[in-house]
Amino acid sequence: MTSQFAVNRHDLVGRGQRLEYFTILYNSLEGLISVIAGLVAGSVSLIGFGLDSLIEVTSGAALLWRLRHDLNPHRREHVERITVRIVGWCFVALAAYVAYTSGSTLIRHQAPEPSIPGIALATISLVVMPLLASAKRRVARGLGSAAMRADSRQTDFCTYLSAILLGGLLLNATVGWWWADPVAGLVMMPIIAKEGVEGLRRHDCCAGQL
Repeated sequence: MTSQFAVNRHDLVGRGQRLEYFTILYNSLEGLISVIAGLVAGSVSLIGFGLDSLIEVTSGAALLWRLRHDLNPHRREHVERITVRIVGWCFVALAAYVAYTSGSTLIRHQAPEPSIPGIALATISLVVMPLLASAKRRVARGLGSAAMRADSRQTDFCTYLSAILLGGLLLNATVGWWWADPVAGLVMMPIIAKEGVEGLRRHDCCAGQL
């Protein structure tokens, strides 16, 4: 029974590692394309979306480190707590990015040029991210990993940001509502920040129990 449990856990760790490698690869490409498209179109939102992808890469790298130590029970809990904290700070950084880019866009009244590559990228991410988040949640449940669960939530937020980006780009391209994207971003900012703060509190609570 114990041997079967170890085999199943080993399989889950391998699946989680593949998901995080995909996260790093996809978000690296997403960030590069988004920043280039944003510079061409003069879109603060697209450039900001690319910077968000770098946060996703950081979170993915942290999870890879956590999964690498999963099968070592003496290291697992220690690495888990550190990773939860890293992911929590990634949420805080994401909230700061959303607040800055949304606020600066509104203050400057920046109306970007229509961006077909940006619309295509946001559409693809809107399909890919929910599937990736769901797969991460399954692994998180199997491993009992709060860090993996937090990372899946961050992928969920990437889905929401993709939807906001797509809506803003489409509204700007079709009816000229340049302000739609930054306003939606400001609405999401406190939700993202709350998730990050709660993650950091969970870390401190767990640390206090040692």
